[in-house]
Amino acid sequence: MTHSLPVPWGLPPDVPWPRFLRLLRQPDPPRGWLESAADLPELKKRPLLLRWIAQHPKAPAHLRARLLARLPWRALAAVAADPAAHPQARQQSTEKLQQLWPVMTTGERRSLALHAPRQLWPLIWRTPSTSVLAAFLQHPKLGLEVLIALIQPPLRPTLADALATSRWREIGPVAEQVLQALDRSLPLPDSGLVLGHAAPWIKALDEDTRILAASRIVTPALRRMVHPRPVENG
Repeated sequence: MTHSLPVPWGLPPDVPWPRFLRLLRQPDPPRGWLESAADLPELKKRPLLLRWIAQHPKAPAHLRARLLARLPWRALAAVAADPAAHPQARQQSTEKLQQLWPVMTTGERRSLALHAPRQLWPLIWRTPSTSVLAAFLQHPKLGLEVLIALIQPPLRPTLADALATSRWREIGPVAEQVLQALDRSLPLPDSGLVLGHAAPWIKALDEDTRILAASRIVTPALRRMVHPRPVENG
């Protein structure tokens, strides 16, 4: 009969780094082992590795809070998106990302937007950057119903441009919602929008849908554009 051997719990340099990294993912470390691992000088120089301790289900709350406060945004995003992470670690990471968002660079926001937790979506949606919004519109967890709920007036030019080049540009319900938001936004002072913003969305609709959409539009010039045939009372 064979017997399973106990996991040799140790720390570098006594334990090789590849084995140590595997130990960080083990579910039942000995008492105090995670705290000792977090204090390794080498680990303090590698904050991305501290993520595995901060999100560990057996990490003490005080250790988790201390480590999360030191993690860079990429590590925080990884914790927030990892279903295996402790729920408290995911929540605290998301809250930290919300605090960091206003001071992040455009490049950092663009990278985060593609995989951001849902709690950050309203912040991303209000970002006046076409590239950040374009990245967010590729988010693998962004669904049709959620997107339609987000598309509300006032519609900004940056958002209109990002939507028009996104994977959603040929989806009928999205086109209808964008036209409705555009209709309500065009008359606003300093909207920055032009009728040309409606063109890609009109092309996405068939004739019957365009007639229905035009019946709901109050801006005369836009209504004439959307309707497939000349309309009176323009």
